[in-house]
Amino acid sequence: MSEKSQHSTTIAKSAGTVGVAVLCSRVLGLVREQIFAALFGAGLANDAFVVAFRIPNLLRDLFGEGALSAAFVTIFSRYDTTKTQEETWRLASNVLIFFSISLSLLTLLGMLLAGPLVHLLAPDFSQVAGKAELTTTLTIIMFPFLIVISLAAVVMGMLNTKGRFFVPALASSFFNLGSIVGGAGLALLLPRYGQPAIVGMAIGTLIGGVLQLAVQLPTLFKAGFRFLPNLNLKDPGLHSILKLMLPATIGLSATQINIFINTSFAASCAEGSVSWLNYAFRLVQLPIGIFGVAFSIAALPIMARHAAQKDVPAMRTTLVSSLTMVFCLTIPATVGLVMLAEPVIRLIFERGAFSAADTVATAQTLTLYAVGLFAYSANKVLVPVFYALNTTRYPVIASFMAVLANILIINLTIASFQHQAIALSTSCTMVLNFVFLSAVLYWKLGGYPLQALVRGLGKIGAASVCMAIFLLAARALLAPFFIGSLVQQLLATTGVIVGAASLYALILHWFKLPEFREIVTKIRTRFAK
Repeated sequence: MSEKSQHSTTIAKSAGTVGVAVLCSRVLGLVREQIFAALFGAGLANDAFVVAFRIPNLLRDLFGEGALSAAFVTIFSRYDTTKTQEETWRLASNVLIFFSISLSLLTLLGMLLAGPLVHLLAPDFSQVAGKAELTTTLTIIMFPFLIVISLAAVVMGMLNTKGRFFVPALASSFFNLGSIVGGAGLALLLPRYGQPAIVGMAIGTLIGGVLQLAVQLPTLFKAGFRFLPNLNLKDPGLHSILKLMLPATIGLSATQINIFINTSFAASCAEGSVSWLNYAFRLVQLPIGIFGVAFSIAALPIMARHAAQKDVPAMRTTLVSSLTMVFCLTIPATVGLVMLAEPVIRLIFERGAFSAADTVATAQTLTLYAVGLFAYSANKVLVPVFYALNTTRYPVIASFMAVLANILIINLTIASFQHQAIALSTSCTMVLNFVFLSAVLYWKLGGYPLQALVRGLGKIGAASVCMAIFLLAARALLAPFFIGSLVQQLLATTGVIVGAASLYALILHWFKLPEFREIVTKIRTRFAK
């Protein structure tokens, strides 16, 4: 077996394991969003929840799950390769203690400043009676989510480095289960005691976060972890993580600035705009999670190991294999989401408080988000490579370029497109990031097999065009069923998706794309067990 084939098989196997678990999580996430849509539609309560959740979530991405997770995996992998098990687990314990204390202090500060934070993020909410006050209450309730979800990300990094992928990826399913069961139950119960139903969903978010952390702990202890309750601020491993986190946090701060800008613009648009954007992005996150995040999680420990061993040729082949697999799955997903946006939104969300007008607005937004899906997913693979190479300044540069581009695009288009301008800008900035990061990596790695990547993209593009023609014909032929009863919608939408996916798979099989064959082999192996 060639070196490239070995890397493809390893990543496909790990990514397939992660992908199955992430698929479960994303499906449950869609159920959670369906409950939100049915109970609250796209009005005041859901707008308030989205903004309130975004505040601790911004900090989680900035200080916790994003920068901390990537920096921790890089150093933990290095320790796991070059140090003793005792030294490795001592570092892990020290990191858990240090960040538990740090994030707790940050959470207390955030709860105290919840009101000003809401006014800063969504100043126009104060123009609607009770909207800013409700958002502040929800923010205070959900702020501790920052602590548990960040620690869950650290535990996930430990397990991934130890070759345990399924349970960490499945853990987010327990977050959604906690949100669904606990949140929906409390949403039905609390109005009897004079509390808004949406408060129940906020408490459910906390329950879900605790479950996401707790469900990983038994597997962590089985992997050999032993907690050592000793805080050592002079630990060189901790210093290395903090040093690596600094530029990463600066880079991620640019992403959070973009989210802040987008949220502020959305809050100034028509009521429901925040919700339409949120529902649409949740659907785009399904393929991002299954493909982009799965391959990123699978490739990062391998990349970090190659970097520790200074094996640059192996890094090149791993990168190209990962990118080709991501494109193989995300480009047809983009075609499908663009051409079936309205039938999919109608089938999933249009019931209860979610109206036909909400379907149209959300579908238009989804189409624009989907355009950048391939770049968003590819960036999930590219950025961790910079962590492995210890050259995090380039993602920082890319992120601040994205801020400038985002501000420019939104200001040029929001008058004409309203909230859709935000989705358009997000896709454009993701593509800009992808072009920049892939070019820099080509330089930093001394080149990589570009011809193989382009050849793979040609086959993927041709198969996607054939799939698009099929979808165009099927959409016209089955148009009455897409607006019929729920059963008709389900059968028509499912049938068209299965047909399009089958056609795409047959064409790629005929083209003999190696990465696609690795994915198919992994799927067959899993179903044969």
